[in-house]
Amino acid sequence: MSRWRGAGGFVPPILAVPAVLGLALLILPLAALVGRVEWSTLWADITAPAAVDALLLSLRTGLTATALCIVLGVPLALVMARSGSRLSAMLRALVTVPLVLPPMVGGVALLFLFGRSAPLGVLLDETWGLRIPFTTTAVVLAQTFVALPFLVLALEGSLRTSGVGYERTAATLGAGRWTILRRVTLPLAAPGLIAGIVLCFARAIGEFGATALFAGNAPGVTQTMPLAIYTAFNGSGVGQGTAVALSLLLLLTAVTVLLLVRAWRPEASR
Repeated sequence: MSRWRGAGGFVPPILAVPAVLGLALLILPLAALVGRVEWSTLWADITAPAAVDALLLSLRTGLTATALCIVLGVPLALVMARSGSRLSAMLRALVTVPLVLPPMVGGVALLFLFGRSAPLGVLLDETWGLRIPFTTTAVVLAQTFVALPFLVLALEGSLRTSGVGYERTAATLGAGRWTILRRVTLPLAAPGLIAGIVLCFARAIGEFGATALFAGNAPGVTQTMPLAIYTAFNGSGVGQGTAVALSLLLLLTAVTVLLLVRAWRPEASR
């Protein structure tokens, strides 16, 4: 049997056919998107008032959600990486759930947690007068819900790779726990932390399903870029030219994220 020897071993040449088809399935739709961009009106489409509102809201909520993910995710990743195998496996499974859960289901779950008829929603409303659903805060919570696993899993993997040897050495030299965390643990795990933050931000600004159900689609309040794109292709809101321009902007953001993540991977410096 004819075989082709690749860098990773022997691969039957016939597998090149489905491989090329799979690559085409990934690339051709993006090429079609780029082909539909009206380059002559691109700047005007991106700077249209509705587009600017959606863009600024996405950036503002995405950065807030990323900051919230850092505050909550770094401690969670540390606990997972330094716990026993059974506890860490259980925590990892729980953290992974939002990755495989349909975003719409996540939106329904958040609505049932913070809605007006939910116990927590009633408590927040009666105690502090806070009504979270269909507000900008709901956008941030939805983005945090779907983006947090990216930061936690990336950082946990980096923490496990770095091990605890240097931490033990620092402890024997008299360093305290917070000093070890600040001067040893986090610097060693910096590639994973940076990669997680970048992925987290990209996932936050691209979130659609959970945001649509939990926060709604009010222009200037909860209408992020994905929602503005969806609204345009359903015949209302921003024009389709603007929707295509915003889609291109999200595509460029995704490519930039991939390049940044690759730059921070440990093997990238070799």
